[in-house]
Order: sequence, then C-alpha cells, then structure tokens
Amino acid sequence: MADLFIKQSKQYAVARPGYSEKLLQFIASKAAAHDLAWDVGTGSGQAARSLAEIFYNVVATDTSQKQLECAPKLPNVRYEHTPPVLTIPEIERKLASKSSVDLVTIAQALHWFDLPSFYEQVKWVLKKPHGVIAAWCYTLPRVNNNVDTVFDRFYSIDVEPYWDRARKLVDDRYSTIDFPFEPVRGEGSTGPFEFVTERLMDLDDFFTYIRSWSAYQTAKDKGVELLSDDVMEEFKQAWNAGGGDEQKAVNYPVYLRVGRVGN
Repeated sequence: MADLFIKQSKQYAVARPGYSEKLLQFIASKAAAHDLAWDVGTGSGQAARSLAEIFYNVVATDTSQKQLECAPKLPNVRYEHTPPVLTIPEIERKLASKSSVDLVTIAQALHWFDLPSFYEQVKWVLKKPHGVIAAWCYTLPRVNNNVDTVFDRFYSIDVEPYWDRARKLVDDRYSTIDFPFEPVRGEGSTGPFEFVTERLMDLDDFFTYIRSWSAYQTAKDKGVELLSDDVMEEFKQAWNAGGGDEQKAVNYPVYLRVGRVGN
C-alpha cells in the first residue's frame, strides 16, 4: 500500500482534506478516556493532528517514511515507521502495551489492510471492554453541478481502470467492509455514519488532489497522463462557469465505522 503513495507524498500532504471537528468530537465522545490514541496508516498526519487536540498522547504509524516526513511535528504525537505486518511483540515494544489504548483510528486506509491480522492487533491493544476503533473514508468531492458532472465522468471512465480493487470498499462507503466490533454506547449499529469535511480549493489545488490519488500514479507508471490538456481544459471551463476562477468550497462526504472491542 505504501508504494502507491511514495511518489506523490508531498501532493498527498498538501492536497488531502483534513477532518471536521464534528467527526473527531463524535469519535472522542465514544471513548471512555482520552489518554492514548493510535492512528494507523496516518500518512502525512491529517487525523493525528486533530487527535492531538483531544488526546494526551497519540502514536501515529505508517509504512511510508516519505509520508511521515511530511507530517506535522507536535509535542504529544509520536510518529513510528512500521513494516506492513506488525507482530504483537513489535506492537508492545514500539507502540503500546496490552489493553492500554483508548482509541484506534484509521482514516482513509482500512481498505488497504490485512483485516484479520489487523483486527487481532486492535483487540490486543485496546482497553477492554470500552476501547474504541474508528475507521472512516471519504468519497467523491462535491463542488457544484458543472464541476461534478465533469468529475464524475472523469472518475468513472478515465480513472476507473487504474484503481486497485480495494477502492470499491471506499466507493461502497465502507458499508461492505468487515468490521467485527460491538456498537459503541448510544448507537444501535457500527455504521456507517455520515459526516462531511469541507475545504476551500482553487482549480490548481483540485488538480493537486487528483494527482495525489494512487490511481493517478498507477496510470502515470503505465505511461498514461490522466490530466491531459483536454481534460484540464474541460475542468477549467466547468470551474469558471458563471465567472471567476476563485476558490470554491469542496465538500467531501465522510463515512465512519465505529465500534468497541468488548470483552
């Protein structure tokens, strides 16, 4: 998974959206304590930065050293470069002891994981019975009718052949992903629960976001430039329809699965 993002680590850090306070506060409200959070697949630290405002300590891990180098340096966040597969002894030595973590988060990354192995680690490290796991993904950005029409065609026709098959779990809003945990207090299911995150972007920002996709890099490695001059011109006309090339509010729908470890 890390290999898909190495070549565009800087674009990923600059262009990817952060996460709304409403989302993080909802997740934090389900945790019994706010002592220690483990952010898995942290990338360039978008979620870790927000968690650091709520939790006393955050351990943020990723298999890509290049992505970690782009993450914000914060006094209560410890970044760790980890191998794709961690053993329980490695977790205990590098990250946390058994039943010591209040919250495990996975932002826009769970679909890449070996889920049976990962869930075994989560159940080992979370405090029982109320330790919480929260995993979320965001789907297609929404701008306005003009831009969305161009984007949806581009996504479904031009880009689709270059996505890894795991992307379908994101397109399905994590509704079909295996998630063997109990509902948290106050909820009748583990979701997905819908949120939204918003970011102001100009067209160059939007193109940088597209270039941060793993599918974009996969296509490029095969000699295909997805953002050809014709495609960029089509986006430009849609973006500027109505006058002006100013920044626009780009909304990303976010879908959250959240559960507790139980006994």
